[in-house]
Amino acid sequence: MYGGDEVSAIVIDLGSHTCKAGYAGEDAPKAVFPSVVGCIDQMDADDDKENNDSETNNNNVDSNKPKGKRRLYVGSQALGFRCDHMEVVSPLKDGVVVDWDIVDSIWDHALKDCLLVDPKEHPMLLAEPSSNTQQQRERTAELMFEKYKVPALFLAKNAVLTSFASGRATSVVVDSGGGSTTVAPVHDGYVLQKAVSSSPIGGEFLTDCLMKSLESKGIVIKPRYSFKRKEIQPGVFQTVDVDFPHTTESYKLYSQRVIASDIKECVCRAPDTPYDESAYSNIPMTPYELPDGQTIEIGADRFKIPDILFNPPLAQTIPGMDNFAEISPSVRGLPQMVIESINRCDVDIRKELFGSILLAGGTASMQQLKERLEKDLLEESPQAARVKVLASGNATERRFSVWIGGSILASLGSFQQMWFSKSEYEEHGASYIQRKCP
Repeated sequence: MYGGDEVSAIVIDLGSHTCKAGYAGEDAPKAVFPSVVGCIDQMDADDDKENNDSETNNNNVDSNKPKGKRRLYVGSQALGFRCDHMEVVSPLKDGVVVDWDIVDSIWDHALKDCLLVDPKEHPMLLAEPSSNTQQQRERTAELMFEKYKVPALFLAKNAVLTSFASGRATSVVVDSGGGSTTVAPVHDGYVLQKAVSSSPIGGEFLTDCLMKSLESKGIVIKPRYSFKRKEIQPGVFQTVDVDFPHTTESYKLYSQRVIASDIKECVCRAPDTPYDESAYSNIPMTPYELPDGQTIEIGADRFKIPDILFNPPLAQTIPGMDNFAEISPSVRGLPQMVIESINRCDVDIRKELFGSILLAGGTASMQQLKERLEKDLLEESPQAARVKVLASGNATERRFSVWIGGSILASLGSFQQMWFSKSEYEEHGASYIQRKCP
């Protein structure tokens, strides 16, 4: 037994958009912060600085420590401050880690700055995408045991955790997150690997579509750092532009995306029927006030943007999304992906799978998405199947369902014997993780 009653495990879910971390047994993650980090190459920064502030650099917070020749800024607070030459970089590409330094600093931030725990004392449950390779898993185990010295570790698949969060062992999990959408059938707590399908359309793609669409109408989203607001009379504000020549393109884009994604979350909802220009051309507009005080009206885009999930070629009608054209033939809509996934499974379990389709992830919390998906699936599925799309009514639960599943799993008494312990790691090496965590 590692956990017992005294020591709770730590559950970390590093998603493509946000990183969720917290204690097992709780109902929501304690720390939620972006999984992108700000990164300043020391080379650029040293050209600007004189030597006089070298002493202030040394006593900086430890999560900002220079790695090689770059300094990383993790967490929404550190990213909120604009710095010269700060690039915003993501450690993941298509859900799989490409930059371990950054992942390391994200874990560091989560454990030491947010949860304030000593990793030596807590078992760790990490969520991983279904597409994770053996090499990635071994690397994770190595880092966790060698650097953080954790007493025990377990890697669980995202889809399985979502399934547990809703109390099922068999289901089709439609996980629509920031970077991509994955459909994975789970049977008896195992992912059916051959039937997993994924598409690059996630929340960030939709946010980009919305930004491009607004730009084509002449609306420019001003990032929060690029202006100051002054109250001249009570209730009347004057906006003054501020110029920062050294701000990188990626930071500007990041700041604009933060605003655009808020617009998306506030006004967008999935249309009940496939989007059609003429039908939606005269719907009432919804106002939204941007941070710089200008109020914009959003009309058809409210329905057009979410409909890209169901009908990907729609993205090509948005000016500026031309780079999508080369990947679009292979991208399928949500209902097609679900049906394709279920059809790749064994005949005996298809009926059960149609009856429990789970929605998870931030993008899946969009209004009306569940109803629309159910309606489309009813039209396309075989007659005998009883289609049921299940989604937690609580938006927080939907966004964090992977984390919540991890929290449930790690706090089960019967799970305590499943941990991959430090002693096993020392005896068998990192490759043993394939045996311990299927």
